[in-house]
Amino acid sequence: MKNSFVILVLALVLLSCGNKTKKSSNQIEDGMDESSISNNLKEALTLYASFDTSIDADVANGDAKLYTVMNRREADSAIVGLHKDSVSHSKNLGKTDGALLFSGKTKGSIYYKSRGNIAYDSTNWNGAISFWLKLNPNEDLQPGYCDPIQITDVSYNDASIWVDFTKTLPRAFRLGVIEDRDAWNPEPEGPDNENPKFLDLLVRMDDPPFNRDEWTHVLVNYSGLNSPDGKAELYVNGDFVGVRENISNAFTWNLEESNIYLGLSYIGLFDELSIFNRSLSKEEIEVLYKGKSILK
Repeated sequence: MKNSFVILVLALVLLSCGNKTKKSSNQIEDGMDESSISNNLKEALTLYASFDTSIDADVANGDAKLYTVMNRREADSAIVGLHKDSVSHSKNLGKTDGALLFSGKTKGSIYYKSRGNIAYDSTNWNGAISFWLKLNPNEDLQPGYCDPIQITDVSYNDASIWVDFTKTLPRAFRLGVIEDRDAWNPEPEGPDNENPKFLDLLVRMDDPPFNRDEWTHVLVNYSGLNSPDGKAELYVNGDFVGVRENISNAFTWNLEESNIYLGLSYIGLFDELSIFNRSLSKEEIEVLYKGKSILK
């Protein structure tokens, strides 16, 4: 009887210890709860466009307005607002409320300005870019490359950050964090996007999980750009896809000419664009993916 009592007491002690160490459902590995992580993420925001009720950014350290330009080489012709006939602001197709709906591949580009909205640094540039897509790339996109987002002052091949879908079926998904063209391709031959040197700079995901029935989360993490230890990572639905390390060449920008272009040749839904002034931890990326409207 005495032994049975001792065993019972030990069992209760072990159960109590287990309950003390077990994390609640809204806690993650480092011990911070989702609310604390959400607050930290909000503090790091430089641009947040929910598209719930407006095309203007909800949070912007720079210009909150969305712009349209018919020819990127004629920046002075840009006008405020959404004036691209194949893009509309849908008020009920988003993850929660509104979203941008890209219905065709037509002339013109839409963008937010980079100044203030990207924490560019000429010596140690860190940040993260988060957004959601809904499409079937193999069936919805028209022929050619497609960039859901592209951030640059010149082009995709010269001091730029972007993700794209390849032009061949089945379409792969890629991250490009491309330094100054003079650094990576000083003696160009042929088209850059087919150059082996260019392809070596990319993080590639074959058979990506995008589909029309559910939203897919994309996150780009970068740190130490414009230093000897630059690094860029791609995450999809919270999962690590790949990394490009040892990025030591310069990313030289004219901030007045740099823009955050959305939906280049893209067809599908785009929602919840968030840009941060630092790279994010795995726990923060997980909360962004699994959290419920944590940036609202």
